[in-house]
Amino acid sequence: MDIEGKVALVTGAAKRVGRSIALALAERGAELVVHYRTSEREAQEVLALAKKMGGKPVAIQADLAVPAELDTMVESAMRAFGRVDILVNSAAIFYRTPFPTLTEADWDRFLAVNLKAPFLLCRQVSEIMCRRGRGKIVNVADIAAARVWADFIPYSVSKAGLLALTTGLAKALAPAVQVNAICPGTVLLPDGSAPDERARAVERVPLRRLGEPEDIARAAVYLVESDFVTGEILTVDGGQRLL
Repeated sequence: MDIEGKVALVTGAAKRVGRSIALALAERGAELVVHYRTSEREAQEVLALAKKMGGKPVAIQADLAVPAELDTMVESAMRAFGRVDILVNSAAIFYRTPFPTLTEADWDRFLAVNLKAPFLLCRQVSEIMCRRGRGKIVNVADIAAARVWADFIPYSVSKAGLLALTTGLAKALAPAVQVNAICPGTVLLPDGSAPDERARAVERVPLRRLGEPEDIARAAVYLVESDFVTGEILTVDGGQRLL
């Protein structure tokens, strides 16, 4: 797919990995639909940068845990551009949930934001794509989907489910829509991490550095541009999964 002129809806596009993916697509000529939940200032910064690249991006606020707001987001994208050619499910929640203190509310929120919301968006947007005969979906998962972290069980389970959704949709939506996923390793440490946590994290990566959001953005661009890859789980982790 030639990204020039295509409409890309990127969730969590205001910050971190989602921001880098959105800007990488805009740099290649995509029209952006920038989703955010609370980071309005950062979303406006992404809009300003995309406009400098010649686009006419829009920002849409939505809580991914509320299905009605997902409907509104897709409707707003359609009003703005009349179509969606690329969907990137990047938004996710991530925080420590030790099992002894894990609550049902925690479990439900992780599954709602990290798995149910991508499912609902894929269902809506794929209908648009199938009518047009073509589309690309990229889901951002995590190596924790295969190597579950004890203090992050609901997060890991939600990402494992996202991989299953990816492979299932790749079959269900072929040949019109290609559906792939990226499994990043450690890219950005959580806000508030202690200084020594970075050093420990680097020691767990054979390439001896943490990833950058741009590493994941380049992978996303590859999956969007490729016309003969679907159902692929692309791991971008500096070899972290090998240890």
